[in-house]
Amino acid sequence: MKFVTQKVPYFLAVIAAYYLLPLFGKDTGSFMLILLVLMPIVCFASAFWYGIKRGLALTFPLIIAILFVPSVFLFYNYTAWVYAVVYGIIGLIGNLAGGLLFKNKQGESGLKK
Repeated sequence: MKFVTQKVPYFLAVIAAYYLLPLFGKDTGSFMLILLVLMPIVCFASAFWYGIKRGLALTFPLIIAILFVPSVFLFYNYTAWVYAVVYGIIGLIGNLAGGLLFKNKQGESGLKK
């Protein structure tokens, strides 16, 4: 249960981006701005902040990718599933970067040697 409760606030930010930002899309240009700029920023920031607070968690980027999949069927066409992989990779990069800055209570780095 601790696994879920630690990550919920970070996932809520990502879920809000995936399911609320497309509501503001009016045309192809605005949807491309959302998909290519805003959502990657939210994914990176959420994963980065989680990495700083909790360290490296390889499940975090995987869940970020999985959370995007239902939005493909709600807002986009089938070609948008590729963004799930892209957002997962961006989440991994953010989590790795945040994990480098993480220090646990013993003063050890968040990345294992």
